[in-house]
Amino acid sequence: MRKVHFIGIGGTGISAIALLLLEKGWQVSGTDRSASRYFDAVTAKGAYTLLGHSPELALEADLIVRSSAVRDDDPEVIAACEQGIPVLKRNEFLPELTAGYQTLAVAGSHGKTTCTAMLVTMLRGLGVDPTFILGAQIRPLATNAHSGSSDLFVIEADEYDYMFLGLNPKFSLLTNVEYDHPDFFPTPEAYSQAFAAFIRRTQPGGAVITCAEDEGVRNLLASEGFDDVKILTYGYSPECTYQIQDVRWNGDGYDFNLIHTPAQQDLGEFTLSVPGRHNLLNAAGALAVLHQMGLQTSAASESLAEFVGTERRFEQVCHSGDTVVINDYGHHPTQLNLTLEAARELYPDHRLWAVWEPHTFSRTDRMQSEFTTALQRADRVVILPTYAARESVETDTPRRIAEDIPGSKAAYFPTFAEAVEYVAEQATGLNIVIVFSAGKGPEFANMLCFRLDMGRQND
Repeated sequence: MRKVHFIGIGGTGISAIALLLLEKGWQVSGTDRSASRYFDAVTAKGAYTLLGHSPELALEADLIVRSSAVRDDDPEVIAACEQGIPVLKRNEFLPELTAGYQTLAVAGSHGKTTCTAMLVTMLRGLGVDPTFILGAQIRPLATNAHSGSSDLFVIEADEYDYMFLGLNPKFSLLTNVEYDHPDFFPTPEAYSQAFAAFIRRTQPGGAVITCAEDEGVRNLLASEGFDDVKILTYGYSPECTYQIQDVRWNGDGYDFNLIHTPAQQDLGEFTLSVPGRHNLLNAAGALAVLHQMGLQTSAASESLAEFVGTERRFEQVCHSGDTVVINDYGHHPTQLNLTLEAARELYPDHRLWAVWEPHTFSRTDRMQSEFTTALQRADRVVILPTYAARESVETDTPRRIAEDIPGSKAAYFPTFAEAVEYVAEQATGLNIVIVFSAGKGPEFANMLCFRLDMGRQND
């Protein structure tokens, strides 16, 4: 039995790896700065965990895997290096983790968690038991990792810190390419080059299925040479390898057909039970992967129709009176745009609130104009202080964004308590409140639900 120690074990990506190794029978330990649901999950599954630094615990391991947020001067990293214990980042550990599997990797600036979950759900519906890790729990499974019995490994391929360059996928799905993570990628060109390097890691005989609707993907394919890689496309155009046809809104999502255009083969009629045309594209991409694997896509229609999403992706938290509260992981302007558009389609008669907790100072500053524009899709906007994550240089950009949104419909609040009280007092009639956050948004949503319920009891 190998012993592995994780620094930052409560993070979504690291915890998924830890859960997978626990299921495989490894001995797992880990530390983190603070408790979280993922920290609690790995602890409950048998990991020995501590809050704070513990060089002594780290030195008991055969190897150490550290989160991207953990620096070289971390006490556990220093202690391990002094004793000659390997200290790896995720991309350095992935070759060992995926050895012996056929890897299916889902990459992209947006949508990769949902797309990975769709792929896992449909594979399981086809009777295939894949190993998988992704950045959020698949709701019906209540986990974001599993050690399966088949030779397939489905993985959400994160670009941050070049995590996805530790993979050699047989099949990859690329949802989109849009500049993000300015704290790590200094320019859009550096960001695009990372995706180009990922595409080139495709195994011989494999393929990369790409979204033809995304401008970033189209630009990447046009500007780079991928002569040795099989590139396929999905989207609405007849020029796509996989064409979406006959889209019909069904009240919750969409009914549609998918055509394999080289053979003019109708792969089946499908139902998607989650809103947003971006999710329609996600479903088409996942189905295209199944088809490339030689699986019967039409047989996956039932499991796709039953797909309800992952945690913190348009996840309903409560329905209090006439107000619906939704948790969403959106932390990029495009994600806010798409989710607000989907909410308008699903709740056409509701007043639409966007409660936004910015994620990282660098992203908020770099994309200030784009965030200002995206938030104007909502009827009312509440902006919270920035969730700093791995950063320490604080800025006042969220307050300035609130001031720049016209019509006096936006407000900035320095505390959750003040913002909760404001929303609860103003949310009369039909309302949908979407809490956008990659940080402490669930905490805000729970506070708001409690306040709304208390308000109803006092009426």
